[in-house]
Amino acid sequence: MTRKNLLIVDDEEEMRHMLSVLLRKEGYKPEVAQDGVEALEKIEKTLFDIILCDIKMPRMDGLKFLGEVKKRHVESIIIMMSAYGSVDTAIEAMKQGAADYINKPIKADEIILTLRKNEERDRLKKENVLLRKAVKKEYQFDNIIAKSQNMHSIFDTIEKIAEYKSTVLVSGESGTGKELVARAIHYNSLRSEGPFIAVNCGAIPENLLESELFGHLKGSFTDAVRNKKGLFEEADDGSLFLDEVGELPKFLQVKLLRALQESEVRRVGDTKSVKVDVRVIAATAKELAKEVQEGTFRDDLYYRLNVLPIQLPPLRDRREDIPLLTQHFVQKYNLSLKLMVEGFSNEAMNLMVDYAWPGNVRELENTIERAMVLVDGNWIDEESLPDRIRYTKSVERIVLKDDEYSIKKSTRIMEEELIRKALRKTRGNRTHAAKLLEISHRTLLYKIEEYGVNL
Repeated sequence: MTRKNLLIVDDEEEMRHMLSVLLRKEGYKPEVAQDGVEALEKIEKTLFDIILCDIKMPRMDGLKFLGEVKKRHVESIIIMMSAYGSVDTAIEAMKQGAADYINKPIKADEIILTLRKNEERDRLKKENVLLRKAVKKEYQFDNIIAKSQNMHSIFDTIEKIAEYKSTVLVSGESGTGKELVARAIHYNSLRSEGPFIAVNCGAIPENLLESELFGHLKGSFTDAVRNKKGLFEEADDGSLFLDEVGELPKFLQVKLLRALQESEVRRVGDTKSVKVDVRVIAATAKELAKEVQEGTFRDDLYYRLNVLPIQLPPLRDRREDIPLLTQHFVQKYNLSLKLMVEGFSNEAMNLMVDYAWPGNVRELENTIERAMVLVDGNWIDEESLPDRIRYTKSVERIVLKDDEYSIKKSTRIMEEELIRKALRKTRGNRTHAAKLLEISHRTLLYKIEEYGVNL
């Protein structure tokens, strides 16, 4: 344990000595003060992690000292002590900012337990603050990997709409990053200190979804063994992300519409509504306008959700982002998997950029993780990529025209592609490529010249 500075404030010399000896053995660095006035002088010179302070003291008692400490914005853990303890005194001390309260006579085990408990509580509090800052920083625009114009236009839109409460509908194919955009909206808004709650409407059984969203009262159905808040209430003062909102059953679409219009929800089994202050960000991979025409999605809910629409482009429409995203994911998995992969070869990167990525950024990330785990060296070449990526270009090259019947011409196309593939595999080493092709080195040189192969 790091030795922590601790100040003991007590008018009894015997108590100061006893606590000093005890706490020094426990790894603290104690200093003492005989009253509040002396203690204030000490905190002006030294930063104390913990202050143990008696309440009944001459010149300046503990409660007045506590008030003076708070005026100075001292961040020490303050634990009050008293031989004349009462519930009212303890409550008053806590109101004024004390972390805890302990009665005299003090037992060694009790004081150590109190100190450890409050140190852990303080550690968790500081850790939570740091995590919130880290999360907020993670979802700033400059941390979203994109340089394409269409994505930067979306960033401009997010920046304009983030501070408003209006509902946002994020549309796009699966894997395009709809939740990432939703989090960016939340963490760049005035609600960033509030909760961000995400739920996939298509992943929860229909009979449980209503309770999940709106909560329930004990006994309202068979498994309702206690009262439960719904996600709307959990997201109060923050944002609720409804992923795959197009999967909501019709009866829940009505309840969602009411929640959006009235800013209130009613738990299952309850007769009263609860007011909530929630910004809803919905997302869908479906064409909701088409669902409305087909009658599977309510038109009034669609218009209520579609106040601020954002359409995310698929990865194939922003190919210039692929090298940046690749570099990002290589760094990410080097860290998490303790690898030292430097990147992709030029040939492999060309294949990555040429591939259509039907699964979008999610598929790209999974592919990179797989390649990094399987690669033997520090660089990922085309042979480390899945067949669907490696052979996409090859298939395009050797597909014959419908009116082509010449075996001679078809053979030339096939040979040229196999030579290119062998040279990529051997990083241009023609001797090794000839062995892979099972032809002589001389024959390979002749064909490279004949076909104009230039890698």
